[in-house]
Amino acid sequence: MAWRQLVLQTQYPDFGEEILEAQGALAVSMKPAEDVDPILEPGPGATPLWPRVCLEGLFPDDSDLGPVYRALEDLLPDAAQMGAEETLVPDTDWVRNCLDNMGAMRFGQRLWVAPHHREVDAPDAVVIKLDPGLAFGTGTHPTTDLCLQWLDGASLHGQRVLDYGCGSGILAVAALRLGAREAVAVDNDPQAILATRENAVNNGVDALLHCALDTDFDADGDFDIVLANILAEPLIALAPTLLARLKPGGYVVLAGLLDRQADQVEAAYPGIAWTRNALDGWTRLAGRRENPQP
Repeated sequence: MAWRQLVLQTQYPDFGEEILEAQGALAVSMKPAEDVDPILEPGPGATPLWPRVCLEGLFPDDSDLGPVYRALEDLLPDAAQMGAEETLVPDTDWVRNCLDNMGAMRFGQRLWVAPHHREVDAPDAVVIKLDPGLAFGTGTHPTTDLCLQWLDGASLHGQRVLDYGCGSGILAVAALRLGAREAVAVDNDPQAILATRENAVNNGVDALLHCALDTDFDADGDFDIVLANILAEPLIALAPTLLARLKPGGYVVLAGLLDRQADQVEAAYPGIAWTRNALDGWTRLAGRRENPQP
């Protein structure tokens, strides 16, 4: 089996990546464009990208890329200079390749995510064992990174957590490993539910985790913490659902939105005192629901 690869150049890699994924890309990778010098050691706080980036989007070989081209032309600011080309690439063991190159990653002070073949030798480390698999979420994307950092710094002992749009279940599993008493993981993809259950078993927290498709989600009671790492439009649409499950005084953490989308997402969640954190063009919103006046 071969795969169809769409290669283009842009100054706006985050926008390009979002467009390709929204159009069905199975994977998107970045590398420097051929006409620029590589950044081998970015300065402190600098974004480790290049003035012009080569994006490679991978699609099934029978894909019609016409809609992808049209979406890029409509939405990518420098579409006129993208120079898009198609190539066919042979099938390979992508998961094995990823595992061979994936190391342990730390988020915050004590939380680590590592594949099963990597050991973490750090005092007080809380380690989540997670291999790339069926569903999105290994900690490498800035949105997941931002959520894991928040969890590392939160007081989770005895808390009830909702992970809406769970993907691999990494956030729910992390919350439980950090002391939450219970977590509910919800997604619209059956593969995500399978991956979440498997990762919970592998990390010894399956007895504390409940999974459900969004069509079946009807958890009892309210949640101390609501996490949703998806995209801006569904975050806005889901605001009534998520707020209905959040306790007064509880925390809501939203990610998957670009910096420019933060104001619009905030406005959909009244009664929350927000803080913002950004990484590589993505924003995390975290806030506490105000307690009602006595």
